[in-house]
Amino acid sequence: MEISDKLLCLFNAELTETDDGYVVEIPQSEIDTGSLESGETYRVALISRDAVESESTESSSSSRPTTEPQPPVEQGEIRYVEIEDIGKQGDGIARVERGYVIIVPGAEIGEQVKVEISEVKSNFAVGEVIEETL
Repeated sequence: MEISDKLLCLFNAELTETDDGYVVEIPQSEIDTGSLESGETYRVALISRDAVESESTESSSSSRPTTEPQPPVEQGEIRYVEIEDIGKQGDGIARVERGYVIIVPGAEIGEQVKVEISEVKSNFAVGEVIEETL
């Protein structure tokens, strides 16, 4: 399955029926990363569990390991990023491949900085500024 570089988040959720429609609940962790904001409109793609399991079986039969998408950064990696937003606690927010968030403490919107990745989680990383660039 091809995954777009514009993907902001990826998670499993149950589809529930309401009186006037259906609901897919977004985990709070996806909101906390800053990739999504309440009140905004997003394009949603739904993939059936059967399709995922089928692809998983095909991957296994071709001896490729089946894993969740991995973060596009590694601890200790050096990256040049541009701060696009400020998080709720005042930290700079940069986005890299697939919308993956890098939190940069002390950075301001519009700054272009060289960071060293100090912590990597499945849905965000923390980068420490090692050089401000222009």
